[in-house]
Amino acid sequence: MIPPARPDLGPEEIAAVSEVLNSGMIAGGRRVAELEERWAAFCGVKHTIAMANGTVALMSIFAGLGLGPGDEVITVSHTFNATVSSILFTGASPVFIDIEPDTYLMDAGRIEAAITPRTRVICPVSLFGIVADMDAIQAIADRYGLTVVEDACQAHGAMYRGRRAGSFGYAAFSLYGTKNMTTGEGGFVTTNDDRLADWIKLYRNQGMRERYHHEILGYNFRMTDIAAAIGLVQLDKLERNTARRQRIARRYDDAFADLPVQLPTCPAGRTHVYHQYTLGVGSARDEIVAEMKDAGVICGIYYPIPCHRQAYVMELGIEADLPNTDAAAAGSLSLPIYPGLTEAEQDQVMAALRASVLRHAVAAGDPS
Repeated sequence: MIPPARPDLGPEEIAAVSEVLNSGMIAGGRRVAELEERWAAFCGVKHTIAMANGTVALMSIFAGLGLGPGDEVITVSHTFNATVSSILFTGASPVFIDIEPDTYLMDAGRIEAAITPRTRVICPVSLFGIVADMDAIQAIADRYGLTVVEDACQAHGAMYRGRRAGSFGYAAFSLYGTKNMTTGEGGFVTTNDDRLADWIKLYRNQGMRERYHHEILGYNFRMTDIAAAIGLVQLDKLERNTARRQRIARRYDDAFADLPVQLPTCPAGRTHVYHQYTLGVGSARDEIVAEMKDAGVICGIYYPIPCHRQAYVMELGIEADLPNTDAAAAGSLSLPIYPGLTEAEQDQVMAALRASVLRHAVAAGDPS
C-alpha cells in the first residue's frame, strides 16, 4: 500500500541524534541555536525561534501581538484546525473569507469587505506548498494599519517573487512528521521584529531569562536538541527533496493533462514545493478515493470538514458563506508525493487515478 506521506529519515538523522544523546545535552543545547540561525538565514529574516510544534508557534505570535477578546483576525476556513484554534486561544475571533477556487489560497479580493473596526490581523495560509498573494495582502494591511501573520506551516522553501515563505511580517512553520522538513514534532517562528522575537523566547521558556526568575507568564514551548539535530539534517536535504517533489509533480501533471480534473495551479512569480499534490475531481471524490485504496494507493483529503463547519466553531456562533471552500472540501484529494516515492510507485498512482477518473467520467456521460 502506498501511503500519502513518508518522511525521508535515514542514517544521517540517526547519527545526529546519537551524537546528541552521547553528549548528555539533550535540551537547551547548541543544536537548537544552530538550527535557529540556519533557518533564519535560509528564509532571509533576522530571527527564528524554534518551538515545540507549529500550533504553539502560531499561538505565540498571536499572544505576542497582544490579541484578546473583541479582536478579529481575517483568515480562511480551508486550512488545518490549528490556524483557527491559535486565534481562539487568545480570545480573539476568526473572520472567515473564501479562497481562490484554483489555488485554494486566500482570495485577497475579499479581504476589504471583511474588515471592521475590530480587525487586528490578516492571517493568510500558504497551503499545500505555495505562498499566498502576499503583496496584495500586505498592501491591504498597510492601507488599514493591520498586521499580517503568515501560516507557512506547509510552505518550507516556497518562493514568492524572490522571497521565501516566512519572510513576510510574522510567520509560523510546522515540523510535523509529514512536512517537507521534519523534526517529528516542532515548529518555527520567523520575524524581523526584535521585540516580538525577544518576547516569544521568554514565553516559550516559562517566562524566564534567568532560571527561576519569571518575568512574564510563560510556558514550556521549547524544542529539544534531539529534535533540532534531526532538523539540521533535514535542512541539508530540503532543497534536494523539494526538487524531487517537483519532478514527481511534473510527471503527474503530464499524466493527468487530458483528464477532467483540476490540476494544481502555481501563479507566475511563485514556486510550488508540493507539500501536497491536490487535485479537484468533483462530486465523485469519495468514490475515487475508495477505488484508489482498492488499487493500493492511499489519498489524503485536506480538509474534509472546513473550519467554519467544525462543531466547536459553529457553537461559538461564527458563521460564513464560503462556496469555494465547501467545493474544495467536497471535491478535492491529494496524491502521495514525497521524496522516496519510486517511479514504479508513481506509475501505480497515475494508473490508478486515471482508471478511476475515466470510469466516473464515462458514467457521468463525459467521454473525455
